[in-house]
Amino acid sequence: MSSDRLRGLVVDFYGVLTDGMDGAMRAWSESDNIDYSHFRSAMREWFGDVGAVTATYNPVHALERGELEIPDFEQKLAEKLRQRDGQPVEAAGLVNRMFSRFSHAPDMAGLVRRAHSSDIATALLSNSWGDQYFRSGWDNMFDAVVISGEVGMRKPDAEIFHFTLSQLGLAAEECVFVDDHAANVTAAEQLGFVGVVHRDYERTAAELTQLFARSLGS
Repeated sequence: MSSDRLRGLVVDFYGVLTDGMDGAMRAWSESDNIDYSHFRSAMREWFGDVGAVTATYNPVHALERGELEIPDFEQKLAEKLRQRDGQPVEAAGLVNRMFSRFSHAPDMAGLVRRAHSSDIATALLSNSWGDQYFRSGWDNMFDAVVISGEVGMRKPDAEIFHFTLSQLGLAAEECVFVDDHAANVTAAEQLGFVGVVHRDYERTAAELTQLFARSLGS
């Protein structure tokens, strides 16, 4: 891909502009005295094993598309969980408690700001569990913000990628997509995006610097 063809950068939020999902969920389960294996079992039940067909009704998908209210989702998830002593988990406020364990990734936020200030069109594309976002400073980071629950679509479905492109006024072939979930990156690549699976700041910064042929690292 020629660097002069790339004009847009689309990034995920949780796991890219924050620390990783697994670490945050483990920290939440420790804080709430929850058996983490129960949470993992619930996610496997709702998502299926890797490569399996998605369940007909998936509460996470419904939540991410804005079709399920937070209290209803919290009740469904709490029913799947137990504290380490076998006691039930309080449903009210469950999502807030889970997402309070995430921390900013200032190095990645700085990279996106540098891209934005160097005339690269930037967009946030995030699957949401309610409005659990640190929005401060977004005006200086993004030309477009696409939150799944606000638009009724979710990754990795093609329609949300197309919608994001329409907000930027760019073609998929002109954009790089960064996400910590390989399945989302693969879906974007199938539409023509250049995909980057985010593992850590150093590797992502090096890849983006090479792709855009300009220094985006700190």
